[in-house]
Amino acid sequence: KKAVSEEKALEEEKNSFLYDEWDFRANDYKPRWCRLREKTTAEGTAEFFENTLKDHSHLAAQIKRQFELVTLEFFKKIKRLHDGEDFDLDAVIEAMVEKKAGVAPSEKIYWRRNKVERDVSVAFLLDMSASTSEAIEEVKTKPDNWDFDTNLRGYLQYLRMQREDMGGQKTRRIIDVEKESLVLLIGALETIGDQYGIYGFSGYGRDNVEFFVIKDIDEDFSEKVKQRIDKLAPLHATRMGPAIRHATSKLIRQDSRTKILFLISDGRPQDHGYGRDSMEKDYAIHDTKMALLEAKRKNIVPFCLTVDKAGQDYLKKMCHDIGYEVVWDIESLPKRLPTLYRRLTT
Repeated sequence: KKAVSEEKALEEEKNSFLYDEWDFRANDYKPRWCRLREKTTAEGTAEFFENTLKDHSHLAAQIKRQFELVTLEFFKKIKRLHDGEDFDLDAVIEAMVEKKAGVAPSEKIYWRRNKVERDVSVAFLLDMSASTSEAIEEVKTKPDNWDFDTNLRGYLQYLRMQREDMGGQKTRRIIDVEKESLVLLIGALETIGDQYGIYGFSGYGRDNVEFFVIKDIDEDFSEKVKQRIDKLAPLHATRMGPAIRHATSKLIRQDSRTKILFLISDGRPQDHGYGRDSMEKDYAIHDTKMALLEAKRKNIVPFCLTVDKAGQDYLKKMCHDIGYEVVWDIESLPKRLPTLYRRLTT
């Protein structure tokens, strides 16, 4: 009786969601298999946000200029009108030629710009797994045979030892570069006016997938968003399937003509129980692939970006006919991310 009441309590838990998981061997879903808990990210200070803009001021200005050019593309030039902003030179010349030829010239000799409404919603989904705490100076691919089922703590200890070996010097981590990229991208998105949400995910096991709201898609940008970015930190494992499905559910509720789901990760999906055993890779990859296909079937454009140098090995299988890119130089991410976004939405 106690077990039943506990299950009911979990079922009714606020901001708790159940998602199916794709079992490629059974060629079917495991119904209501994963429990995802949505949380609003804690707030720190705006210091990280402001320092990023200061330290990368040249790049921030360059990105902003790129997106300002996009805003000019919103205005389509309509020619051969009865009235408008200015004369249409080609139409004027034709009218003069017609008049000399004794033909009644057209009075449609003006042009004007009509604004083409940009209608885009995007959800950025950020991998906050433990490996994003690796220092940029000594980034190493996560071992393919890492045993998450039994030794996640050991991996975290290994990362701590890495930092200690660097003599206590201040290190820049993968997560820091990801955060910098978001800061620079936000400036561009605020310029262009697209609807956007920023989310992170981690967790451990199918009953505890954590989904962090940094900026919800219907939320205005504010000081709170700046402060939440400061608090983004590496956590646990990477069960991508339910996180993608939850981000998809947020995009579905948007009325935008163009919807983008942008996944940013530093490695392949892996988690406790995400397959037959800790050595298996295919189960997690196939579930993630199916989650991306589900988004695509709902008229959402998924795109995967990874800073994992071994990404080509599994992304071909995981993404299939879905767009993806491997960023070989992690420190180029702040510049590359806005460029990719512009390409996807124009």
